[in-house]
Amino acid sequence: MDFVAKLSQEFNIKPEYAGNIIALLDEGNTIPFIARYRKEMHGSMDDQLIREFAERLEYLRNFVARAQEITELIDAQGKLTDEIKESIAKAETMADLENIYRPFRPKRKTRASVAKEKGLEPLAEYILAQEDETSYPIDLAEKYVDAEKGVETPEDALQGALDIIAEVCSDNPDIRKRLFNLMWVNGIVKSVAVDEEAESVYTGYYNFSEPVKKISGHRILAINRGEREKFLKVTVEIPEDKPLNMIKKVMVKGDSPCSEAVMTACEDAYTRLLLPSIEREVRAELTENASVAAMKLFATNLHQLLMQPPVKDRVVIGLDPGYRTGCKVAVVDGTGRVLDTTVIYPTHSEAKVKESKVKLLSLIKKYGATVLSIGNGTASKETELFAAEVIAEANKPDLAYMIVSEAGASIYSASKLAADELPDLDLTLRSAVSIARRLQDPLAELVKIDPKSIGIGQYQHDMPQKRLGETLDGVVEDCVNSVGADLNTASPALLSRIAGLSSTVCKNIVAYREENGRFLSRAELKKVPKLGPKAFEQCAGFLRVAGSKEALDNTAVHPESYKAAKELLKLLGYTAKDVESGGIKGIKEKVTDKAAVAQKLSIGVPTLEDILSELTQPGRDPRESLPQPQLRTDVMGMEDLREGMELTGTVRNVIDFGAFVDIGVHQDGLVHISQISDKFIKHPSEALKVGDIVKVKVLSVDVAKKRISLTMKGF
Repeated sequence: MDFVAKLSQEFNIKPEYAGNIIALLDEGNTIPFIARYRKEMHGSMDDQLIREFAERLEYLRNFVARAQEITELIDAQGKLTDEIKESIAKAETMADLENIYRPFRPKRKTRASVAKEKGLEPLAEYILAQEDETSYPIDLAEKYVDAEKGVETPEDALQGALDIIAEVCSDNPDIRKRLFNLMWVNGIVKSVAVDEEAESVYTGYYNFSEPVKKISGHRILAINRGEREKFLKVTVEIPEDKPLNMIKKVMVKGDSPCSEAVMTACEDAYTRLLLPSIEREVRAELTENASVAAMKLFATNLHQLLMQPPVKDRVVIGLDPGYRTGCKVAVVDGTGRVLDTTVIYPTHSEAKVKESKVKLLSLIKKYGATVLSIGNGTASKETELFAAEVIAEANKPDLAYMIVSEAGASIYSASKLAADELPDLDLTLRSAVSIARRLQDPLAELVKIDPKSIGIGQYQHDMPQKRLGETLDGVVEDCVNSVGADLNTASPALLSRIAGLSSTVCKNIVAYREENGRFLSRAELKKVPKLGPKAFEQCAGFLRVAGSKEALDNTAVHPESYKAAKELLKLLGYTAKDVESGGIKGIKEKVTDKAAVAQKLSIGVPTLEDILSELTQPGRDPRESLPQPQLRTDVMGMEDLREGMELTGTVRNVIDFGAFVDIGVHQDGLVHISQISDKFIKHPSEALKVGDIVKVKVLSVDVAKKRISLTMKGF
């Protein structure tokens, strides 16, 4: 297979670019490095597209390997023909290959295999040939009667032959492909209740049907879960005359008595073998498509969550709410360093509440805290009310609070990573530290947690876990590398997501830092044990060294481009000191002919543009251009909401049928897809992303069921 030609066509890129990406991947380059520092070689494709390219390349290579394996397996049986070779050559998917191999795959004991053991295969082949237009199959079967082999009567012999023909029909690749397509185009997915009286979240699917080609992914995943939990029975139905007519065209020749027998065998093959098998394949394909779409949506939401703007340089108090065991408190400075911890009891007696206020106000005053970060778990609402009262009593205009998702915080606090980071703290207090740090820098804190535990997906537990993990790890890697990391402060968890760094090398970086003090330059990385030239090439551009004598060490300019960057500065009349002083505004406008300048510097135009951007704003954090988190000072509950009330909220999750928006009442409201925009949209992600600050209007409130319906129309 010509991978370059196929992939350049599928991704609509130049064959040269496809070949370059394949070569770069095969050389062991990471996707973030390829995306950022080899733009000239692939036409500035983004990291996500390159990741999809890499996944497709792996699929095609596995496909070729499987085709070769199947060819060898059939050949070993002495059954490889030119026709089969041609079929394998024309196959486009793994499913096509497996259908070709199906008749030759070793089978468990079947009715057909039992009949073959009884010597009935010649009879089946004779009937299937349909060349005898006068003899009746039952008469032909008489000479195959053999009591010793268990064939007592002609009827037994004929039935065995028909079982063999049925299996031949079921294994026919052409029939299977046509039947799959028929079911895909004309099939109806139906679900009914196992017990109509049973209460469940699946009542909407107790009598449900929708065409296969129209059913949405989230419905497929919901139906699958309902079936697994034994609330639903699910089938895919198809008009019976269409498949039988199709099978007849393939298997039946003429209208002889043998042809009638073949048709009888085909009807048996359809109901007993083909229909259940193809139904499973169609449902597997629907599930696969739904899973891919759900994983893409999860990945998009995760990317947007991780790229939320940090709340920089502010002392934050993290509050991990609780009833019986109290509210855990952690004070962290602007760099995330723990300053103090304690436990308060804002949900206990009046005396305890008063004591808790005094203690929290004391911490606010002592450390100059300006933000309270409150976890959204058990007792969060009561803690939020308490925090609002504290803010009112503090008489501190810059003091505010924010509710933060604590999904995965308990998992982190009990992890070895947390024990290494915060060895002197009880695990309950570690959660409070994590909640505070999540507000300060979501990316740096959330990389410590398995992405599947962050709680922003849809049916994430129903996904193929290995593929989901790989997809989400790719998102985390892309986010971390797009932001970069401070070499002198990054945690091992953050460093482990930097391109080219293994867990061993990350530990060695931290150990080197602890033994020798802060890194003074990027070049010093080369002294870290086991960090070789290839690893340095891959990681250096993503690691920042603030305060280095080399000004470019605190930018995303790769060391391999330092010479070009310095020549550019000289060409335009600037020095490194101009970069150190906060960047050179207007430098981009001085380069009027980018192609000529790039040629003079022996670099590509994309690299030149990246260097200019870094010289304009060295160490720029791409998250800073996004809407800042909404901080609050007062509290509102669901009972305060009224129909028609207009509010400002933050998008917390985008799903197939809408988006959940935090409007500050401790219960996210749903904006259904039909209420997101005045114009038609196919998917909520076309108009919204996690972290968006949006205007909404209340449509309805159901306090008992904790449901809030919102609209964005009219804004």
